[in-house]
Amino acid sequence: MYGCAKVQIEAQSLMQADADQCFRVWSMEHAQILLKRVYGYIFAIILCFSTVILTSLSTVDRAWAGLPPGNAVTDPAALLRDALPIDQTDLQDLQHRLEGTSDDVRAKRWNALAKSIRKTQGMIGKKRLAILNSLPDQEQSKGSLLLDQLDDHIETLAIAAEHEHRDAFLNSRRSALACIGNIEGLLVQEFPFTIPEEFANLPRLLGRATVQFSTNKGDLVAVVDGYNAPITAGAFIDLVQRGFYDDLPFIRAEDFYVLQTGDPKGPDEGFIDPKTKQIRNVPLEIRIPGEEVPFYNQTFEDLGLFKATPVLPFATKGTLGWAHSDSALDDGSSQFFLFLFEPELTPAGLNLIDGRYAAFGYVVDGFDVLEELTGTDKILKIRVLEGDNYLEHHG
Repeated sequence: MYGCAKVQIEAQSLMQADADQCFRVWSMEHAQILLKRVYGYIFAIILCFSTVILTSLSTVDRAWAGLPPGNAVTDPAALLRDALPIDQTDLQDLQHRLEGTSDDVRAKRWNALAKSIRKTQGMIGKKRLAILNSLPDQEQSKGSLLLDQLDDHIETLAIAAEHEHRDAFLNSRRSALACIGNIEGLLVQEFPFTIPEEFANLPRLLGRATVQFSTNKGDLVAVVDGYNAPITAGAFIDLVQRGFYDDLPFIRAEDFYVLQTGDPKGPDEGFIDPKTKQIRNVPLEIRIPGEEVPFYNQTFEDLGLFKATPVLPFATKGTLGWAHSDSALDDGSSQFFLFLFEPELTPAGLNLIDGRYAAFGYVVDGFDVLEELTGTDKILKIRVLEGDNYLEHHG
């Protein structure tokens, strides 16, 4: 920039000198020569400033390149599918192809959508045998029925795209993805890792459970994920079965942030284990992709994982998070919160919650009720709808 300023000043001086000289020349030829020099100085100034502008634009491009990529996964059902401990690329490719149609739906690119769905339909036919063979023997008959259902959903989906019926398309896609998720679930036959022995005295959920929150404003349904947060999910389901949360108020409701509950009535600050007569504490538990076992009692900052995204990120409204104090990571006992931030404002991996608190599930139904809940409301009852068979009370 300093070089450009110097060129500009020198050019202005020469231009002024040449302009003064122009008044003293009498031949047309001399005047034309001087005029060419003036144009040359003007061109030098324009070129210099163009370089500055282009350099600035390239800096902006680099800044944009450093931002998180768009189209982050924010659908709770998709987050749960992605968090399954499986490696079946055919199914996962089909799943992501269907999930990736959202942009075309928003842009009303129905012709492209119809072609894409028909192509997906062909892929299912070609991959059917490979998918079935990847399932455990005892699950293949169930998998075959689910693949038949998937064929029906995909056909309905293609027809909806060809007739440009948005609502029908979205409903059929939801059904098809649920069917894929059910097939993916058949692949998980055993718990994917060994929980550290130091937590043997704590309950653990060795699978997934579905729970219903009954509040004074209505009902919510959530899926609690023990595959990726077994100790946290186990503590929660154990307390649900004990009726611990029944009739407890929401005690913290920061606008667009969290809705927290789980503070017991009376002087106790958490759940008192009737066997030990002591508060039962739950460690911070966060699993990241590529790591077999969750990290315990370490934040991402402690681990130097500043750009990591957890397997269960705080990426959608209604994420269930386990609370702990500011002074300790392992003093959470019974309190949990519902994450309320909009995902567009808090992308996964770049908010202040990921890597500092443990997510252990997602609200999957009742979002209209979630929108209405405040710090003046309360939980009437939480009950387990399915998955309580995965709870073990100790290691």
